[in-house]
Amino acid sequence: MAGPLVNAAVIVVCALVGCFLVRGIPDRFEEILKKAIGLSIVYVGIKGALDNQHVLLLIMSMVIGAVIGELIDIDKWMNRLGLWAEKKLGLSSPGAGEAVPAQSDLKPSVVKPAASKRSFAKGFVSASILFCAGSMAIVGSIQSGLLGNHETLYAKSILDGSISIVFGASMGIGVAFAAIPVLIYQGGIALAAMAIRDYLTAEIIQEMSAVGSLLIAAIGFNFLSIKEIKVANLIPAVFIPWIYFAIRGLFIVAA
Repeated sequence: MAGPLVNAAVIVVCALVGCFLVRGIPDRFEEILKKAIGLSIVYVGIKGALDNQHVLLLIMSMVIGAVIGELIDIDKWMNRLGLWAEKKLGLSSPGAGEAVPAQSDLKPSVVKPAASKRSFAKGFVSASILFCAGSMAIVGSIQSGLLGNHETLYAKSILDGSISIVFGASMGIGVAFAAIPVLIYQGGIALAAMAIRDYLTAEIIQEMSAVGSLLIAAIGFNFLSIKEIKVANLIPAVFIPWIYFAIRGLFIVAA
């Protein structure tokens, strides 16, 4: 669990630095930094997605995962969780009691009054998705659980920390609380990897990582304001390759 713990701690510290020490950066610097990070995220996502060896499986995973995620509406529930935490912590901004639009309606490039600019829910949801839905989170957590190798998650911590500073400055303290789902998600994968290490193969990890990388690219597009995507509703797609190979394995054994 060292890797997930370090990653979560770095997110908290860097988000607080951004929130309280760098919060006065001019909007034009904030905007260009978001674009720079967005382009970097798109590159990382596309590069990781190109590592897949089963294109049809990737497409099928995205389609099935999108349907499942939309039925559950993960995006809505994550926004509700963020708003609930915001109210419980007494961090609600003026107008926070009003209905909050889905994440797809929250344009990162639109600068509005403080209530929307430094929204706890927006920062929590955006950062949680970005830090959890990626190949580094999956592969790094599996490496931590299977091999005790935390190098990937340590490298991810550096990237997440840099993003947390910018996010903390622009979206507020909600970014720091994204460390909670990061710890639960990555820690859960690490513990699950330890429990089912005999059932995971390099092929499964590769395909899951490819799907996760596509989600990373989608987050990058959201940063660039090209087209808003409810990335949270695509998260189930990451686990479809695992299910596919498990079912295929059963048929092979039965044959």
